[in-house]
Amino acid sequence: MRRVAVTGFGTINALGLNVDETFKNAINGVNGIDYIKGFDTSRIKVNIAGELKNFNLEDHFDRSEIRRNDRVILYGLLAADEAFKQSKIMDTNFDPYRFGVYFTSGIGGLDTLESEISVRATKGPNRMSPFFIPKAIINMVGGAISIKYGLKGPNTPIVTACSASTNSIGEAFRNIKHGYIDIAIAGGAEAPLSETGIGGFAAIKALSTTDDPNRASIPFDKERNGFVMGEGSGALILEEYEHAKKRGANIIAEIVGYGTTGDAFHITAPDETAEPIAKAIEFALKEANINYNEVDYINAHGTSTLLNDKTETLGIKKAFKDHAKNINISSTKSMTGHTLGAAGAIESIFAIKATKEDIIPPTLNLNIPDPELDLNYTPNKAVKRTVNYSVNMNLGFGGHNAVLIFKKAEGL
Repeated sequence: MRRVAVTGFGTINALGLNVDETFKNAINGVNGIDYIKGFDTSRIKVNIAGELKNFNLEDHFDRSEIRRNDRVILYGLLAADEAFKQSKIMDTNFDPYRFGVYFTSGIGGLDTLESEISVRATKGPNRMSPFFIPKAIINMVGGAISIKYGLKGPNTPIVTACSASTNSIGEAFRNIKHGYIDIAIAGGAEAPLSETGIGGFAAIKALSTTDDPNRASIPFDKERNGFVMGEGSGALILEEYEHAKKRGANIIAEIVGYGTTGDAFHITAPDETAEPIAKAIEFALKEANINYNEVDYINAHGTSTLLNDKTETLGIKKAFKDHAKNINISSTKSMTGHTLGAAGAIESIFAIKATKEDIIPPTLNLNIPDPELDLNYTPNKAVKRTVNYSVNMNLGFGGHNAVLIFKKAEGL
């Protein structure tokens, strides 16, 4: 089977507007979560989120682009642009039919859905925008990327809620590994910070209502009471290993394993036995052809909800057995918030950077240990440690579990 390298990545999120800024802030324990400034929160109980900072769309796109595209599409284009520039793949000759696009979202153009449904309700359907459908549909994030860069291979958004971009990266990895394509851009984008987005998740009591940015997103903490919504995008350039070496690409890391399962249990709650989570990890370890005791770091899903953190911890214990307590685990959602369908891509970047730099980002504001959660969640301070293999795992509503394993690039 062919090997798969990561040769570029890009992100935009509450911690930073590029990869280096994001990782530097994470290592320094900067909290990207704050009071929402982008819209009026007076009608809902939640007023805290992981919102982009020092950011204006007008600095990156002209007015016509902004008018024709939902924020979720524009966020995806920005992350993709950074990934393409770092990889330098566009400077080479490649077969566009061998370049895949696996770029997704959990919800898609929520701003557009909110505004256009309001127009329909107040002014009638004949007043709706002709851009409504192309701005709203989830596949248009990948569609816009493929059009901009002329990529004609499979263009397949995998939509699995909060596991969406993890599954997208995994499917891109498999398609390169098995020879269907040579290169792919994979990732996800999300723009859920609106009255509809926050109100909807608040209605199912998934969000923290804590009015303190430093005690709202607190994964694995005893006082956790719900997740904090975030926005942004993450993108990876994946490339067949020999193809990357031949063109002299900078290989950042290698993807070696992918596992995915379904709970078949409940629309929002995880299977409390954690067996499907453990199986997804075991499948990824088997594909990576490594033993469970070779993993050094896990970027956990770590949503800061009572059930998720408890069940995820149990799944890790079942899969990694006695080695579970030797692994550094962290949830970077403590700093970015939960970016839904973009989470897997953004958090894979944290896992890759930890593997490359040999430093573990912390779980911020983990101040009150939960006696039921007894693993090493890397509380509050980054930890220097040799990381040869890292794991990113994400769990989505509907019972979607997805796990990726990254290996340190040769020579690092």
